[in-house]
Amino acid sequence: MTDRIREKMNQLRTEADNAVARAEEAEAKNKKFEQTLLEREQEVTSLNHRLGLLEAELEKAEAKLAEFKAANADGEHSKQTNEALLRKVQLLEDELDAAEKNVKETVEKLRQVDVKAEHFERQVQRVEQERDMWEKKYEEAEAKYKKSQQELQELEQSMQDL
Repeated sequence: MTDRIREKMNQLRTEADNAVARAEEAEAKNKKFEQTLLEREQEVTSLNHRLGLLEAELEKAEAKLAEFKAANADGEHSKQTNEALLRKVQLLEDELDAAEKNVKETVEKLRQVDVKAEHFERQVQRVEQERDMWEKKYEEAEAKYKKSQQELQELEQSMQDL
């Protein structure tokens, strides 16, 4: 009878130790996911900043392009000036194309980072739910352990009284 109680106590201790280990592991995973999420948020912030800079460059390039096109339309400039302006317009259009391409790439990267961030947020929520479940199991196991301890003490007391 005492051996069974001891065996049961040992089993409960093992379960409690296992539950604590799993809870610690879940907390470590949670911290890792939170760190990854923070890094992704910083990456999103960086990409947003870069997008703002590229948009400003795009506006400047469009303004320069409009200026040069207006200057070209005047027709009062010499042939050399006209050719120089056409080269500048071409360069600005190339810059504009490159800036638009960069904006598209940045927007796509931002979208991908957003998707990843949502994925990590879901993972964090799942890990937090697992952690909560393990904490609940640990508390239940601890309560069972305490109850078993109390029953064991009562049994020992009743055996001593005999």
